[in-house]
Amino acid sequence: MGDHMPEESHENVPSRQRRRFEGISSRAYEHPADRSALVALRKLSGFDTVFKALSGLLPERSLRLLFLSDSVRVSDAQFAHLNDMLRDACYILDLEKVPPMYVSQNPQPNAMCIGMDEPIIVVTTGLVELLDEEEMRAVVGHEVGHALSGHSVYRTILLFLTSLALKVAWIPLGNLAIMAIVTALREWFRKSELSSDRAGLLVGQDLQASMRGLMKIAGGNHLHEMNVDAFLAQAEEYEAGGDLRDSVLKILNVLPRSHPFTTVRAAELKKWAESRDYQRIMDGHYPRRDEDGDTKVTDSFRESASAYATHVRSSKDPLMKLVTDIAGGAGDIGGRVRRGFGGFASGSSTSSPKDRPQDDRPDDESPNGTA
Repeated sequence: MGDHMPEESHENVPSRQRRRFEGISSRAYEHPADRSALVALRKLSGFDTVFKALSGLLPERSLRLLFLSDSVRVSDAQFAHLNDMLRDACYILDLEKVPPMYVSQNPQPNAMCIGMDEPIIVVTTGLVELLDEEEMRAVVGHEVGHALSGHSVYRTILLFLTSLALKVAWIPLGNLAIMAIVTALREWFRKSELSSDRAGLLVGQDLQASMRGLMKIAGGNHLHEMNVDAFLAQAEEYEAGGDLRDSVLKILNVLPRSHPFTTVRAAELKKWAESRDYQRIMDGHYPRRDEDGDTKVTDSFRESASAYATHVRSSKDPLMKLVTDIAGGAGDIGGRVRRGFGGFASGSSTSSPKDRPQDDRPDDESPNGTA
């Protein structure tokens, strides 16, 4: 995997037999951060009121008519290869009702699953033209994962509220209230992408195809110029590099985004693909939908909290390391914070300011890190 991918490795390949996960619950692949972010979202002041109001007001019929009239509906007669992938994905994840799928003219590679009552999957022409068969299969599985998890409802609300926030921007308090909910929805939205990346892997059952698809979304159709290991190394550098200022900039950079950064998604997916959890699912051991009613919310929240704590402890990000030290009662926290914004770097907590340069970054590194 460390070598440049040969050109023939990303050509269309014949369909092959894939494992089916009968009765699988979305809990099997949902990222703990997805579940905990959704719990936090539902506890947000005013969210229930907004949700109930919008459930009856959103023009879902209009949305469906719009795609029906101005996009191409996938079927046996149109984009038949996408229709085969869609049915395969629903079969593998045991989603009984196949959602309608549309191809929309847009050069920007994108896909979404929206709808309040019933999910609709939309993919752009830019995405269809960019990805090969196996890469596209992972994307279709990703969107079917959204449908199985019930994500489409909250995604539709986010799209509506984002549009509404622009229209009422001149009303200070009204806009602030909406943007608070939009910000919380975006945080959940980003975490839900990590869950559905896992669903896409379960459908495609080809990690390299998933990695290739993410690389293409980041760098275009130039696989002969790209390298999976180097791409993943970018994620490592992004997480661990820089100082506290860069940690703050990372947060500011990601806030307006609907999706996590592509390198981060690739690293998260590879980590999960190498985990015992993934292997157990592939071996046929996974939570089932008929057991969902017996699952306690407190258990899900406890699992999510544990996952967050593990992430913070293992993170190489300077801010996360500082949080860990604070939680552990490390001394001279004030000094570390002051040094952090003047050149904090991992592993430098015990050295004196006079023993090291003001800024530990290499001379050719941008002051803004990944900004």
